[in-house]
Amino acid sequence: MKVSRIFIVLAIVIVSLGYAQTVSAGAFTYTSAYQVQNLDASTSSIQIDFYNQDGSKATGTVSDTIGANSSKTYFVVTQLTGSFNGSIVISSTTQVASIANVHANDYFANASYVGFTSGSNTVQIPLLMKGNSGFNTWYNIQNTSSSDATVNVSYTDGTSVGPYIIKPGASRTFDQATETHTMAIFAATVTSNQPIAATVIEENIATMFAYNGFPDGTAKPRMPLINANNSGYTTGISLYNLGSSATTVTISYDAALAGTDCTETQTVPANSFALFALNAFASGASSTCAAGATFIGSGEVTSNSANNDLVAVVNQHILGKNGEAYGGFDPSIATSTVVFPLIMDRNSGWWTGLSVTNVGTSSANVTCTFTGTSYTASDSSLAPGESLVDLQNGAISNGYIGSATCVDANGGKIVGIVNELQNGGASDQFMVYEGINTP
Repeated sequence: MKVSRIFIVLAIVIVSLGYAQTVSAGAFTYTSAYQVQNLDASTSSIQIDFYNQDGSKATGTVSDTIGANSSKTYFVVTQLTGSFNGSIVISSTTQVASIANVHANDYFANASYVGFTSGSNTVQIPLLMKGNSGFNTWYNIQNTSSSDATVNVSYTDGTSVGPYIIKPGASRTFDQATETHTMAIFAATVTSNQPIAATVIEENIATMFAYNGFPDGTAKPRMPLINANNSGYTTGISLYNLGSSATTVTISYDAALAGTDCTETQTVPANSFALFALNAFASGASSTCAAGATFIGSGEVTSNSANNDLVAVVNQHILGKNGEAYGGFDPSIATSTVVFPLIMDRNSGWWTGLSVTNVGTSSANVTCTFTGTSYTASDSSLAPGESLVDLQNGAISNGYIGSATCVDANGGKIVGIVNELQNGGASDQFMVYEGINTP
């Protein structure tokens, strides 16, 4: 009997007898791969179904097994033929976790995001763009229920679209470049009579970012990795205020591998956003941060005057080359265990680095174990707000592909993210995904 389901909102394959074709959204042609991690101590039997946007199943259902506490990589291009723009539902006999990587123009640009275990009737999408210095966005909404979903979208620039009917398991693409918008940067609230999930792509002609929509906000989101002036990498946090009144927000930046602790304070308008981190570390604006100094650490909202719900999208990038996004975390739903379905060490030049942050109120004793190896990473006295940062490049074994599980032995609360990077890449060879909290 199936006991677990994973929904992968955005799975795009553009293949036909060896040559690429175009789809209705986006600046590139795309292909996808995904990693499935079995979280249990027994073998998992899984079934993978592909849904076209009209709700029909694409030919190519996969049945497979994944060993206890291990993971497997799947390339959609080997599972389907022809062009496909749709979604995936993974059913399993054990608890599993999954992430998806989207590759554009034969790995010219790349992005990563996490699969969903459930949806919600309202999804917040805090950062969308049309013609914003060359950037546009598009997103897919997937119906995670067993009944037809009636979906409406309301944008903060006054535009609205819908209603649209999305069949169970299926998805629909919303392309901001073809919609009518009066602003270059805006947000959206998606409502549905059935649970849904959303994944967003941000892109220009050189880079691609991905992040998931939020079912709700939190007064004090956490950001496990902030890069500034680090080998060309910078970070911008788009902090969106879901409240009907303005709020004054302070983000505290906690140094881990480089830099000095500092704070940044700005007022975020009602139903709007403010950009944090980027200018603070570049010029010291609105902050106590040292202008131009290298910083590698984490961030957390420590003050929110109106106590409004906030959501955060964190963009890390090297201007014109690498870019990727991840979503801020709600510490109230964090647990003592975080899993990372895809970890690499020199896999065709690709490697990963993880950052795990203690979002609890007392010291954490964190150990990260990696499948198929005795290698571990740990910090026995991780103070609240501090991060354990571990780079797998050259640390495990050449060609390693696996997964990781990080546990706080003290039973506190931790969150984390993973960076995926390819050495020597001349284009956007950078992906980021959020760690998945499990009981």
